[in-house]
Amino acid sequence: MAYISPAPGTASQVVLKVELSGTSGWTTALTVPGLQNITVNAANDVFTWSQLDTTAKQQVATTSTNSLGMSLVVDDATFFGTTLNAGQTDTVALQGLMGLSRNKTKIKFSLKMVENSSSDRYLSGVGYITGLAPTVSADSPVWVTPITITVSGEYAVAATES
Repeated sequence: MAYISPAPGTASQVVLKVELSGTSGWTTALTVPGLQNITVNAANDVFTWSQLDTTAKQQVATTSTNSLGMSLVVDDATFFGTTLNAGQTDTVALQGLMGLSRNKTKIKFSLKMVENSSSDRYLSGVGYITGLAPTVSADSPVWVTPITITVSGEYAVAATES
């Protein structure tokens, strides 16, 4: 059995990149720093019904709701972008995470889950940045925020960044 065990600070660490949807390649992508945790959600909906001829309910899988949920330490340039009030067609670096959410910009993402010489794994898709809620407290004197990428469609799993 091979466990996925990303080691912080090493080449096999988890890396999340976001880029404008429809852009080819990742040359202007924003690599999101300060990740504390990531949850990959792939939740299938199920339609349930009862029939008069059976004592058990019937079920069939329908569409799924996919999302990435995470927490990160807020970095000024990554969160606010390099240009305040950048527009929806500006690069992800100019918009920042707050701008991508505010502008409702459709993004593509690539999450490197494991890296080694024989079995790299990338999870990718398209969606929208939502759920930003930065907080700071006396016990946690840096800004930390949850962030969700609500996925539009399916995840893709590949051995290379697609």
